[in-house]
Amino acid sequence: MDLATLMNLPFGYVLPFLVAITIIVFVHEYGHFQVARWCGVKVEAFSIGFGREVFGWVDRHGTRWKFCWLPLGGYVRFEGDANAASMPGQEQDQSQRGPGDFHSKPIWQRAAVVAAGPFANFLLAIFIFTAAYSIVGVPYSEPRVDEVMPDSAAQAAGLQAGDFIRKVDGKDTKSFAEVQEMVWQQAGVPLAVVVERAGSKIELTLTPRIQELPDGFGGTLKVGLLGVRHNPGTDEPLYERYSVPEALAKGLERTWYIIATTGRYVSKLFTGAESIDQIGGPIAMAKGAGDTASSGGLAFISFVALLSVSIGLINLFPVPMLDGGHLVFYAVEALRGKPLGPNAQEWGYRIGFSFVVMLMLIGIWNDVARTISVVLGS
Repeated sequence: MDLATLMNLPFGYVLPFLVAITIIVFVHEYGHFQVARWCGVKVEAFSIGFGREVFGWVDRHGTRWKFCWLPLGGYVRFEGDANAASMPGQEQDQSQRGPGDFHSKPIWQRAAVVAAGPFANFLLAIFIFTAAYSIVGVPYSEPRVDEVMPDSAAQAAGLQAGDFIRKVDGKDTKSFAEVQEMVWQQAGVPLAVVVERAGSKIELTLTPRIQELPDGFGGTLKVGLLGVRHNPGTDEPLYERYSVPEALAKGLERTWYIIATTGRYVSKLFTGAESIDQIGGPIAMAKGAGDTASSGGLAFISFVALLSVSIGLINLFPVPMLDGGHLVFYAVEALRGKPLGPNAQEWGYRIGFSFVVMLMLIGIWNDVARTISVVLGS
C-alpha cells in the first residue's frame, strides 16, 4: 500500500466501514430499545454515534432519535440513567422513580433489556447467513490439491497434486474451504485423512503445522496448515443453495463457529498464547470493510455478519460499561437482595472505562504501526 492508496481511504475503506458499523450499531441498540419498550421503560434517547448531534427528531413516545458526529458506536438512554453507560442516577431514591424508570424494573427485565443488544447482533448475523445461503448459495471449490508445497506437512505425509481430500478426521469434506477450516484449529494434531487418487481411496496421517496468516483486520492469526494449494480459477463456479430451514441451520452453525473461534482467541490472549499485537482498531476494521466491499456484495455482507457477532460477543464480556458488566451487577444484586452501593458501581464503571480505553488505544497503536510499516516497506 503506497501513499496514493492511503489517500483513497475515505472512499475505498471508510465509507464501507461506516455503512457496516452503522448497521451493526443500529441493530444492537434497537435490541435494547425494543425490549425496553416491551418492559414499559421510557426511552429518552436513541443515538447512533457519540458527541455533538448532527441531526435528529423526536417520535410520538418522546424518544429523541439522533445521529452524532463520531459514528463509532451508539447508545440508548433510559429514564433514570445518569449517562450513556446506563449508570443509575443518584439524585432519586426508589420511591421517587416513575413507572418508566429503567432502574425501578425487576432484575429479570433489566437483564433482558441489556442482553437484547448482543442477542440482536447474533440474530443479524444469523439472518444474513440464512438469506445468503438460501438466495445466493454457498460458493465452493472441490477439495482438490493442485500443488503441494515443499517441506510441508502434506509433502511429509505423501499427499500429491491431483489428490481429492475426501475426509479429514473422519468427517466428509465437500469443498476445499471445509478442509481449511477443519485443520486451522488443529495445529500440531495428527489427523487421519482420506484422499482419492486415480479412483482409489488412500488413508494418510497429516499433522498441520503452525503458521501466521493475515486476519483481514490488519493483524495475523496462528493457524494450522497442510501446505497445499488449490487453484479455483480452473473450476466452474459452484454454488450450493439450501432450503430456508437448512439455510437457517447452517446460519446458526456459522454464527456459533465465529463465537467459538473468537472465544478461543480471547482465552489464548489472556493466557499469553496469543499476542496483543493482533488486536485491531478502527483502521483495521475499515480495511476489512473496504477489502470485502471491493470483492462484492456477498463478501461485504458476510463481513458485516462476522463483525456483528464479534461486537455482540465483546459486549458480553464481564466488564463494567459493557453489557456483560451490567449483567454481572444484576447477578450480584440478585444474590445480595439489593444492588451494589453507588460508590462500588462508580468504581466499577471507572475500571471498566479504563479497560475499554486501553483496548482501544492498543488497537489504534497497532493500526498506526501496521500502516507505517506498510508505507515504509512499499
